[in-house]
Amino acid sequence: MLIRTSRTRRSQRSLRLVALSACTVAAVAAGSATAGAATGAAATGTSGSTAAADSSPYPLLCRAQHLVQWLSYLCAQPGDLLDVRIGDVHATQPSLGYDEVYYKLGRYTLGKDKINKKFDDWCEANGQVEAASARPDARLDDPESFTCKVPVGSETAESIAPMKTVVIGPGGVPYLTDGHHTLTSFYETRDGGANLHVRLRVLGNLSKLSPSAFWKQMQANKWVWTRDPKGKPVSVWSLPGGVGLKRFQNDPYRSALYFTRDIGYTAGTIPFQEFYWGNWVRGTQPDALGGDLTTLPGYLAAVDKISHAQTALPADSVVTDGFTAGQLGALKAWNDGKAAEKGEFAKLSKPYADEKPGKIAYMLEYKKAHGIKG
Repeated sequence: MLIRTSRTRRSQRSLRLVALSACTVAAVAAGSATAGAATGAAATGTSGSTAAADSSPYPLLCRAQHLVQWLSYLCAQPGDLLDVRIGDVHATQPSLGYDEVYYKLGRYTLGKDKINKKFDDWCEANGQVEAASARPDARLDDPESFTCKVPVGSETAESIAPMKTVVIGPGGVPYLTDGHHTLTSFYETRDGGANLHVRLRVLGNLSKLSPSAFWKQMQANKWVWTRDPKGKPVSVWSLPGGVGLKRFQNDPYRSALYFTRDIGYTAGTIPFQEFYWGNWVRGTQPDALGGDLTTLPGYLAAVDKISHAQTALPADSVVTDGFTAGQLGALKAWNDGKAAEKGEFAKLSKPYADEKPGKIAYMLEYKKAHGIKG
């Protein structure tokens, strides 16, 4: 994002002294912005600049519209609901489960919902539960075209819980610790993109640390995932500098684990939960994805196999990185104790022709429509 972490410590200290003295100004500006967003949709960012600003040693300090945003990052405190421009966030993982993003994009473009699912997803990510209304021509980048169930300023613990999370790093850079798939889906959507805004819940502000100390603390807190799709370690310095499919490698195990949610395990609060499960599957069931994943029956067979293996684990069985099956949300019974023709597995099994298609069907239909192989 704004200030490169490779700058000298002296430059960082000098700039931080200037920036921190302006935190009160940023708080006032952020309060004004929040009041203006009370309709339930976030404002979009602007990218205009002048030649003079671009030639400055610190061009962002010469662009007021970026300065206020940056100061809001730098001054954010744990627990804050921080308005973030999607194009500003940095990643804390090297890969995505592409099929999860393809499902979301399929739902957004080929969906049969009364209100487009993208508005529900944005409202949930913004701490406002779900969409309340949307005009026929509603767009994510049009703040006046849709509203959310919970108005800004009326959030509850329950509405905040599903929000995606961020940690502020050196130079005020926001590092996403949960929500890479959701924000990438917004980024890839025609009415989304880098300038779309959404609020993120702040886990911590580590902006005073040096880059090396920052990553050491991130690893200690398990706020970063440093394995590639084959399970091999990657350097934190090679992690993507933003979201968007092209920035990430594809991890098919992470994809499969998304679809086993509420069948083999339930989502919790541990960052990178599905990656931990994916690493376990890769090591214990390397043939789990050996079937035909281009068809609904083939993909369902993989989900069935993985989820049954998850629920067969004792709760105190260590899965990976010291986390137990219980900590990673393994269900006590497959499909939460329901038969295959009921519950989440039944919903997942619905073909695209159904009135309410399942997630896999949406994903496969999107890939088919766009000529995506594999």
